[in-house]
Amino acid sequence: MGFSIALIVFSALLMLLVLMHKGKGGGLSDMFGGGMQSSVGGSSVAERNLDRITVVIGLFWFACIVALGLLMKSGS
Repeated sequence: MGFSIALIVFSALLMLLVLMHKGKGGGLSDMFGGGMQSSVGGSSVAERNLDRITVVIGLFWFACIVALGLLMKSGS
């Protein structure tokens, strides 16, 4: 039950974080001031942190799926 709730929470967080990324035409991150900065030498610190957070949440999401699969396999 706990992994199911964690999977729902991580899924919602992952959707939100992916939508906040700046794409080719901008994203929801522009609403929070990401579109006002023009970085010449690459991505800004906020964008790099957003990338790192998204990867970590994605790994937790994947771990929840694997754990739920193992629990379902051992339960039946």
